[in-house]
Amino acid sequence: MSQSYRYTLGSQTYQFRHLADLMAKATPQRSGDRLAGVMAQSAKERAVAQMTLADVPLKTFLNEALIPYETDEVTRLILDEHDTRAFAYISHLTVGDFRNWLLSDYVTPQVLAAVKMGITPEMAAAVSKIMRNQDLILVAKKCHVTSAFRNTIGLPGHLSTRLQPNHPTDDVNGIAASILDGLLYGNGDAMIGINPATDNVAQAIKLMKLMDDVIQKYDIPTQSCVLTHVTNTIECIEAGAPVDLVFQSIGGTEATNSSFGFNLNTLAEAQDAALSLKRGTVGNNVMYFETGQGSSLSANAHHGLDQQTCEARAYAVARKFNPLLVNTVVGFIGPEYLFDGKEITRAGLEDHFCAKLLGVPMGCDVCYTNHAEADQNDMDNLLTLLGVAGCSFVMGIPGSDDIMLNYQTTSFHDALYVRRVLGSRPAPEFEHWLSKMNIMKNSADFVLSNTVPNAFAKPLYALQGDY
Repeated sequence: MSQSYRYTLGSQTYQFRHLADLMAKATPQRSGDRLAGVMAQSAKERAVAQMTLADVPLKTFLNEALIPYETDEVTRLILDEHDTRAFAYISHLTVGDFRNWLLSDYVTPQVLAAVKMGITPEMAAAVSKIMRNQDLILVAKKCHVTSAFRNTIGLPGHLSTRLQPNHPTDDVNGIAASILDGLLYGNGDAMIGINPATDNVAQAIKLMKLMDDVIQKYDIPTQSCVLTHVTNTIECIEAGAPVDLVFQSIGGTEATNSSFGFNLNTLAEAQDAALSLKRGTVGNNVMYFETGQGSSLSANAHHGLDQQTCEARAYAVARKFNPLLVNTVVGFIGPEYLFDGKEITRAGLEDHFCAKLLGVPMGCDVCYTNHAEADQNDMDNLLTLLGVAGCSFVMGIPGSDDIMLNYQTTSFHDALYVRRVLGSRPAPEFEHWLSKMNIMKNSADFVLSNTVPNAFAKPLYALQGDY
């Protein structure tokens, strides 16, 4: 049963119509919530909403669904698979108590692992709304979430990269050159993943074979993915294509996912198909999901919720299918949803915190579009903060400029920066390969070789001759 929430401050009483309204008003300022008309009207109202939210018992989120159970399969997933035994550790807490509990020295990585299935996305979103950036970083750092396919992602002290060799015409030589360039910078352990310029089954198979040839030729302990629609990937598997990971953009409401052209049954079918190939060597996490604050609002599928709560609900979908990687493409949707560098930074830290708290192997595309009020210094700041927070992976793109998708993200050398400053390592299997191939001269300090390794010199010179 929905109820209203009130808070009296001095002679003024603030009233919030229901839990969804309270959650939205408590959310730090962002342009998407202003666009949706759910944002607090003033900083004072936001602070009052946060104080009110802090007093809400966690049990409330099990009794007051933000989107009705009967009309939304994501709500049904969240409530049907909630682990009451794990929840017993925290069932007596309010949102404010939950924040204090998470920050306490008592809560270790082992404790967080024990309770993660008792935490709903709405609980994670709620507590994030009353946390400072440093709180989000500290708790996320304690959440150890690992996954594996041909290498192991997410180990403490490690930071992986997705090598993203996109090309505006899917030119094979251009893509191959970008792949080799990225590998020579030590990028690509999270995966080699291409957004195809032409999105159909035949083109997806062509790109899958290209990446598989490179991986097999150099015996690289990594995985590949073509970011085509999940139904296309199912067709690729049926055609005998070398599929490592299945991709799909996901949202936090059934209506969002319907607008993307799939439902939970579609994802289950794709997961089963990918598992049947048995292509993993050290693990069997075969799914790759991308998310982003604002996707539900842009599809008019947010049900009046704030965009960060919708985003957190997407992680329940991800968690269901045991992915290798989940990626919040934090600034990609545009300034209508995250206006400037400050909003993008806050959203990136929120997404990473909520996903890791729920047990999801979260990375971040630290990015912005060219019409946002942001620049590369903002991205440097967020990249550093996420590195401190224990982010599983970031992007690696030539020159940080994706010339196919037309947005700005992180480059190959940005990953070198984070690894050197924070002492982060690549995935252990991949790091061993980098040393074996003489790509790294000094493994301890992540110093690259100052010459092109012999195994790569000949194909690089051949590509140079093609231009």
